[in-house]
Amino acid sequence: MSFRDFIDHLRTSGRLVEVTEPVSKVFEAPRLAKKSNAPILFHDIDGQKAIMNLLGSRDELADMFGVPKDGIIQRLSDIRPDGEVKIVDTSPTMEVIEDDVDLSKLPLMTHFEKDGGPYITAGVVVSEYGGMMNASIHRLMVVGKNKLAARLVPPRHSYVLHKRAAENNEPLPVAIVLGADPAITFASTTRVPAGKEFEYAAALRGAPVELFECENGVKVPHAEIILEGYVDPTERVDEGPFVDITGTYDLVRKEPVITITKIMHRKDPIYHGILPAGAEHLLMMGVPYEPKIYNAVAEVTTVKNVVLTEGGCCYLHAVVQIEKQTEGDAKNAIMAAFAAHTSLKHVVIVDEDIDIFNMMDVEFAIATRVKADLDVMIIPNVRGSSLDPRGSPDGTTTKMGIDATKVLAEKEIFERAKMPE
Repeated sequence: MSFRDFIDHLRTSGRLVEVTEPVSKVFEAPRLAKKSNAPILFHDIDGQKAIMNLLGSRDELADMFGVPKDGIIQRLSDIRPDGEVKIVDTSPTMEVIEDDVDLSKLPLMTHFEKDGGPYITAGVVVSEYGGMMNASIHRLMVVGKNKLAARLVPPRHSYVLHKRAAENNEPLPVAIVLGADPAITFASTTRVPAGKEFEYAAALRGAPVELFECENGVKVPHAEIILEGYVDPTERVDEGPFVDITGTYDLVRKEPVITITKIMHRKDPIYHGILPAGAEHLLMMGVPYEPKIYNAVAEVTTVKNVVLTEGGCCYLHAVVQIEKQTEGDAKNAIMAAFAAHTSLKHVVIVDEDIDIFNMMDVEFAIATRVKADLDVMIIPNVRGSSLDPRGSPDGTTTKMGIDATKVLAEKEIFERAKMPE
């Protein structure tokens, strides 16, 4: 469904919160979004519309994928990046075209007190260079009327394309997509083969993704707003501070500058903002890694489900549910999980009778099924996440895996009491 179709669906289902009174884009709208994970549509931010928490819970994700909440992992594990992409000539995004760019006219929000400036947080940056394409979300800080600082993380694909263009002293053409079909936005956060983000989105949608060509040659999907421009080969500025998934401020770095040359948008566009460290940010960061962990663990034992927990920032902590066959299965699952998601810091392996979405149940498994000297694996001096405040500056950390499964030979003593109906 389109961006607006999905919002209408949320409204019909009674999950959409609508704010009609005027709201400031500096702190006030983010503060209201932080109070609840519910999707919240602002009708008047400097006279414009904006939505936050669009995918603020697994309920919204399940709706988008057309599956029950506990079926998300299976759905994502089965999808291959082989959907159909069509090139079209026109788009509703082109209803209004502005060559005089002024980013301050958009409802770009300042979220926290130490933010380096207003940020675009849900912008899918589509770049093309040397016959290669990438679509991925990057945080984008406003540094001028028509300029943004882009956090390009090495060695990810956008960083590589910019580096190649810069080596030839050429600008990297880009287009920033805001308010696309949520399945397209989600697909841009997923690790797929290079240049296959839109094919993956089409497979998720179960329908082709239509792309149209910008003036700079970059092909983009229909959306509420498109910012067209280029990344300068040499210009860099301080980017940050910015609040990342841990709710703490990331480092300030010198990052490349995007110059916006044109804005296209629908009449009465709806801007999409993701609250930094909010539920949507965590889910968009973490859920794409769950099928990677699921598939990796499936290579070593029978896996039932995987979740990256909200308490672990949907990134640093995982709970993996397996059908244990031998005593070594849980430890093999621990190693497979760490290999699949290198930023993972702690993982707990549990049995089928543990509800991995209920942290009290997971804690019960740790309390009653773990003997630390036998069931806890400590792995020092390994690559983790640069976002972990406790890790080294280069991301090196210590990881821990917990085998919270029953001892097979003594499984009767771990049986949980049940009452008859």
